[in-house]
Amino acid sequence: AWVYHTRDLPKERYGAETTPLKVGDSLYLCTGMNVLVALDPATGRERWRFDPRVPEEWIPYTAACRGVAYHTSPGAAANSPCAARIIEGTLDGRLIAVDARTGRPCPDFGSNGQVDIKRGMGPVFPGMVSITSPPTIIKDVIVTGHQVLDGQRNDAPSGVIQGYDARTGQKRWAWDMVHPDWTGDPPPGQMYARGTPNMWTIASGDESLGLVYLPMGNSAVDYWSSDRHPAENEYATALVALDVTTGRPRWHFRTVHKDVWDYDLGGQATLVDFPMGAGTVPALVLPSKQGDMYVLDRRTGRPLFPVQERRVPQGGAEPQQRSATQPFSTYHTLAFPKLEERDMWGMSPIDQMVCRIQYRRAAYDGIYTPPRTDRTVEYPGYNGGSDWGGIAVDPMRGVIVANYNNMPNYLRLVPREEANRLGWAPRSEARGGSLSKGAEGAGDPQWGSPYAVNVNAGWRLKFTGLLCKQPPYGGIRAIDLRTGRTIWDRPFGSARRNGPFGIPSGLPFEIGTPNNGGAVITRSGLVFISAATDNLMRAIDLGTGKTLWADGLPAGGQATPMTYEHNGRQYVVIMAGGHHFMETPVGDELIAYALPPR
Repeated sequence: AWVYHTRDLPKERYGAETTPLKVGDSLYLCTGMNVLVALDPATGRERWRFDPRVPEEWIPYTAACRGVAYHTSPGAAANSPCAARIIEGTLDGRLIAVDARTGRPCPDFGSNGQVDIKRGMGPVFPGMVSITSPPTIIKDVIVTGHQVLDGQRNDAPSGVIQGYDARTGQKRWAWDMVHPDWTGDPPPGQMYARGTPNMWTIASGDESLGLVYLPMGNSAVDYWSSDRHPAENEYATALVALDVTTGRPRWHFRTVHKDVWDYDLGGQATLVDFPMGAGTVPALVLPSKQGDMYVLDRRTGRPLFPVQERRVPQGGAEPQQRSATQPFSTYHTLAFPKLEERDMWGMSPIDQMVCRIQYRRAAYDGIYTPPRTDRTVEYPGYNGGSDWGGIAVDPMRGVIVANYNNMPNYLRLVPREEANRLGWAPRSEARGGSLSKGAEGAGDPQWGSPYAVNVNAGWRLKFTGLLCKQPPYGGIRAIDLRTGRTIWDRPFGSARRNGPFGIPSGLPFEIGTPNNGGAVITRSGLVFISAATDNLMRAIDLGTGKTLWADGLPAGGQATPMTYEHNGRQYVVIMAGGHHFMETPVGDELIAYALPPR
């Protein structure tokens, strides 16, 4: 229907991930570098544009802005300044509020339309604290977490969660898990507890209950746990329900005990009226990187399906820290059986032999094998299971759609002396420099702990770039909401843009590729999704899993699409921005599709 160019193309570490927001007669979005834009939803014509001027040195792992929030002031005259406002978080740790009609900063919000969330965090080096997900607004309170750059230092800035007045920008509360008695800024001369788990992804909320649901990440050093505070062990890799009026936890549900696998929760908890007996229960469905899906009563956090504690592998670099059991959902899992040597794969017998040798040399006893100073296989890897984008739910048909990754990581804890010899240092150190273009965890210093870490994400061979595990590397699945049973499941993503040595094969076969970004389901039973590394936007039949339509995008679509109606016509939009981690081409196009006018 139309194409809009954002004119924002970061040179490296790109990954816009933007899902627009349609309110009234405007479409609102943010670019990877936090430029706010309002568009005509019928034509894509730009109505206004506001640039908060984020310095490039503040780009963390990825220049990403997953979306914006919208707020109206009760009782305000419709034409008064900032009666309706667009609010975003920025890569340099600010909240920005602009007038939804004009794009001009709201003078009544903070200082000329902005608030610095880093107040009270102590020293913050550029790139260490960034807001990459839209804030969540419940009962006129803006709730925001932030990304803390992974793997850099044990005393990284705090993962504190903060609530701000949506009209004035005044801080209402702060939740520092180590200092639960603090209600706002830290006492004079102190700072929020450093190195604590953060929430980099999207929170969801229930206006009637006054709860906001936080999918929490891990502590600042992902692969070492010996000096974590008890509160970190309690709240890391957990869904935490905060009372939005006080900022205090109402309940929490932990998905991993003492996480040293970087299994932070990457997708939002999806609110559903869950069918039980003759009625429904207000619930939420929580996907995880290790593949398990949990169904929880959103009032109490009580699982609606049993969660079993099962014995898991022991040992590793900190055997005394490892939990003998981990929680497993009995509702549904996207995880696959244990990897075997026969699952090793390559484009030639030589490749397969190399991968088999690496498999034999590594420690691997199944999921939750603890990391070691020699090589370890982690399966699923830190990209999931489910990652950003989460799941989609059709509440009328009672169907969940989940796209997922099916890849291991191959990793090693590197003793501090060896890491020093290799020159690995935090980004805040002069010799640390900027982040490489490689995958997250590839040479992370974990400064302040006994070990750095080197993660081969996806377990790829250096000389071909192909993965050691046989395909598929990703899939898409439909799940019965009531029972958790699989309706259909298939590989997701073709080989057309993938091949050895980074050369696209052009082959149309659905091998199942890595994928990030979620799906949207329409009332007619179509699943719209891009996400895969083949740069295709697809419409899939919800009932059968068959692809009904596809279109090639000019760049990677590692974002969640959205659908809206305007003047009686339905549109579907997708951000084709690409993603450096997924190695898809960079772009700046927001693309809208629609059926021909009648």
